[in-house]
Amino acid sequence: MTAEPGASLQPTSRRPPRIGRLSWLRETAIVVVSALPLSLLIKTFLVQAFWVPSASMHDTLKESDRILVSKLAPGPLQVRRGDVVVFKDPGDWLSNQVTPPATRFQRGLNDVLTFVGLRPVDAGEHLVKRVIGLPGDHIVCTDPAAPVAVNGVALDEPYLAPGSQPCGMVLDTTVPPDSLWVMGDNRDDSLDSRYHQDEPGRGSVPEANVVGVAFLTVWPADRWTVLRNPGATFAGVPDPS
Repeated sequence: MTAEPGASLQPTSRRPPRIGRLSWLRETAIVVVSALPLSLLIKTFLVQAFWVPSASMHDTLKESDRILVSKLAPGPLQVRRGDVVVFKDPGDWLSNQVTPPATRFQRGLNDVLTFVGLRPVDAGEHLVKRVIGLPGDHIVCTDPAAPVAVNGVALDEPYLAPGSQPCGMVLDTTVPPDSLWVMGDNRDDSLDSRYHQDEPGRGSVPEANVVGVAFLTVWPADRWTVLRNPGATFAGVPDPS
């Protein structure tokens, strides 16, 4: 059958709007389901988000900063002196920290979002500090206001909070094997390795507790910055003898 001259052909049927909506929902579900394994893969092996709970790393990091942490170190890459690291509480370092109460719904939602990597990991189980000493390093402070010395070399630490004492106390210690000596940039307000010398490890953190090295502050927007290793500060420090 041929159409009459000048007549327009009309479709015999139209796809119901419901079918179009179902197709959109199906495609969206496929994208979400495909993205979740990728998110889990990234969180597990590459990058993870954390938030900063205290003033111990001023002015490098401030309360409620969101940071990204590379999980390639320790591992394929080595942790270096000067790196800012996130690590699991090795003992009772966080015993005095007060955590606001949460409802059952909030806890469940937070668990789900954290699991898929869409929410920063709760800092109630983690700390963030700067690595000052590696395994075997000899850490010495002769006076609270004196610079920290590593393997006999006094450090010039430009990242310290303004007015903060470099040492805060007298100390003389050697970092145990497979451990790190960590200190906050705000030395006058940081319960770091210095304050746990009477505990197992003598204040040092097991390398196995390190989640990764912080490399980027992503939130708030006006705090966006790359967290670089201050290589010049430790350039003259020799390997432990």
